[in-house]
Amino acid sequence: MSDSTTVARLVCADKNTARRIADVLDEMLEAEDVACASFEADDGTWQVALHFGHVPDEAALRALVADAAGAAAADALTIDTVAARDWVAESLAGLTPVRAGRFVVHGSHDRDRLKGNDLNIEIEAALAFGTGHHGTTRGCLMALAALARRKRRFHVLDIGTGTGVLAIAAAKAFHTRVVATDIDRVAVAAARDNARLNRVGPLVTPVHAPGTRAPDIQKGAPYDLVFANILLGPLTRLAVPIARLVAPHGRVVLSGLLTSHAHAARSIYGAQGLILEHAEHLEGWTTLTLKRGR
Repeated sequence: MSDSTTVARLVCADKNTARRIADVLDEMLEAEDVACASFEADDGTWQVALHFGHVPDEAALRALVADAAGAAAADALTIDTVAARDWVAESLAGLTPVRAGRFVVHGSHDRDRLKGNDLNIEIEAALAFGTGHHGTTRGCLMALAALARRKRRFHVLDIGTGTGVLAIAAAKAFHTRVVATDIDRVAVAAARDNARLNRVGPLVTPVHAPGTRAPDIQKGAPYDLVFANILLGPLTRLAVPIARLVAPHGRVVLSGLLTSHAHAARSIYGAQGLILEHAEHLEGWTTLTLKRGR
């Protein structure tokens, strides 16, 4: 294990700018030992921090930041080597709990601040996407909160589960089994650990699978509710197989969509008989709730 780690920081104009840049960088970075977070610093400024478990290529990193936020941001990026620590936990430790309806997503450091009548979801620091702070994850939680008010159970599939936060939320809300899939084995392990941490381990079935063809996915069909919090490209490729998995009058919640991409996703899924029921816009991202007719 290395005795040092690298942290890159960028000071931003405001909270929304910091979150937008962090969201874009989070999507662009592919290494497993990188964590990205936006936060308010002690001096009141909003910053984006990238914590690396390896020494990054500085030129490549600045080019990535330039693509995400412009040349001025790339020039302003500071890169420091610091003593080794749990950099993933540190990147999440300063994040405050996030509320979406009755759901509250929090870290272990906020256990004492929770209320008993909320559906609390604790997410451990892990190398997987999904803490509830990202506009796409929060949009999905809000969609789930709205559906949960209808007082019925949904048979649920969560595609691209990340940390498992949506699968855990669905299991808590509906007291039903949830199939949670991801193409990344690290994410599958994180989802399994987080489900156990939140005492819904027996209800959540994590599956390592690209797409929808895995036997564990197919044997569970049809689903009353399908989450697909990924990106427009894979959402486009999966439109037909996802539609085949949805029960009559079932819902599909799509996210990972920039607002400019939402119309395209709506049209592609509309061609499969899935009609828009609600659109949630948060911080430049859009979450679509679609309903299948008979």
